[in-house]
Amino acid sequence: MEKTIATWDEQPIDITSEANFIWGIAKKLRGTYLPDKYGDVIIPMTIIRRFESVLKPTKDKVIAQFEAMPTYPARAMYKISGYQFYNTSKFDLAELCNDPDNIAANFKAYLNGFSADVQEILQNLDIESHINKMDKGGCLYSVVKAFSELDLSVEKFDSIKMGYIFENLIARFYQNVEAGQFYTGRDIIRLCVSLLLAEGSDDITEENKVITVLDQACGTGGMLSTAYSYLKNINPTANVHLFGQELMGQSYAIGLAEMLIKNQNIDNFRHADTLQVDCFPNQKMRYILENPPFGTPWGGDDAKKDQEEAVKEEYLKGENSRWGAGLPKSNDSQLLFVQSALNKLEKNGRAAIIENGSPLFTGGTSSGESQVRRWLLENDYLDAIVALPTDLFYNTSLATYIWILTKDKSQKRKGKVQFIDATNIYENHLVIRNVNFHQLTEKRLRNYTLTIRKMSFPKFMITQNLSIVSTQLCNRCSGAMLLMTSELKQ
Repeated sequence: MEKTIATWDEQPIDITSEANFIWGIAKKLRGTYLPDKYGDVIIPMTIIRRFESVLKPTKDKVIAQFEAMPTYPARAMYKISGYQFYNTSKFDLAELCNDPDNIAANFKAYLNGFSADVQEILQNLDIESHINKMDKGGCLYSVVKAFSELDLSVEKFDSIKMGYIFENLIARFYQNVEAGQFYTGRDIIRLCVSLLLAEGSDDITEENKVITVLDQACGTGGMLSTAYSYLKNINPTANVHLFGQELMGQSYAIGLAEMLIKNQNIDNFRHADTLQVDCFPNQKMRYILENPPFGTPWGGDDAKKDQEEAVKEEYLKGENSRWGAGLPKSNDSQLLFVQSALNKLEKNGRAAIIENGSPLFTGGTSSGESQVRRWLLENDYLDAIVALPTDLFYNTSLATYIWILTKDKSQKRKGKVQFIDATNIYENHLVIRNVNFHQLTEKRLRNYTLTIRKMSFPKFMITQNLSIVSTQLCNRCSGAMLLMTSELKQ
């Protein structure tokens, strides 16, 4: 197992030219859109071009079949296209440019040729209103022409590389979004996956092993795509089933697009609020990866509509609810995601959840936060916490941590929580606009995976012997451990 994991070393991916090309197209929107709205056009157009590039090899066969039998069943058409979607229109972006006077009407006709699932994505992106606005502003032709010259085929960009492009675009267009939203860097996700597989995962190399992976705040699906590639690298015969829930329409649309291209069951990728509904109530998961938004309220005036009512209604179910340990303060929902993840795990399942410092430090001993932490320790669900470098995310410099949760600790780890200081395993990475971000260093990531696998003590505490707190922990983790220890003693 250890050798197999170590063989997957994703080389640095350079998507600079493609991202810069797409960014250059945004300049064509000047005068029609304000700069902070460029992404509302550029990201949907990138998705459309991605679909078009993927379908190009089989497009003529699909059109021929549609012309011969317009009522040909959708599922049968999937076999011809090679994907769970298709387009029956004779138009493509390049062809639209041959008739500039009718480009708006023809563009809409082209989009109407996509199959139902793609139609849903485009509706979430409100693309028709943007076609009208660009047409009225006189920039539609130039935008379509530019995108028609961009190659986004699977052969050139797999899902992970495409994720880097979307990541780069989101960083450019949405720098002021709330902390914790949108993309989690692939370096961080690889560390999360390797930490999950460091314990209790020897069986995943079995022939045709079925492995379920869930992200309850999946954004554009980056965690799921990276986990899929990681697991398939370890076991090419594995049947990896991805599940995701995402509240934001645009993020959901991007993620659904990539799930379609990966031929995943898109019924397992839902546009839903995890705090209001579990879309897979009868399905437990082997692995859970997620980076829920930091400091997002679940109650009060700033919460999403009907969210507080749904959370409290679920809580009233008692120990069988998704948050039976208690409700944290209404201004931060992170500990609700933690409880929900444990509720979704199989008996041998493991979860990796990225949090800021709030779930570790906030709340007195009688608070809801304290009761959740107490519940985690008393039930021995908390396996490890890894303190990450700051400045890993495009839109926040907050200190962040990976919580590793499990329902089935190995004997040597029972009654223990391991703390790892990974705050210095980074290199400066110039991403955009002369802004430096930290990126985890690949070679040192493996060392921290091995640290968990080899149980490198004394960086741990014993939950049944609350007097032991290592002085060799990082300062942030030490403070958290002292707090959790005092809570358990109450």
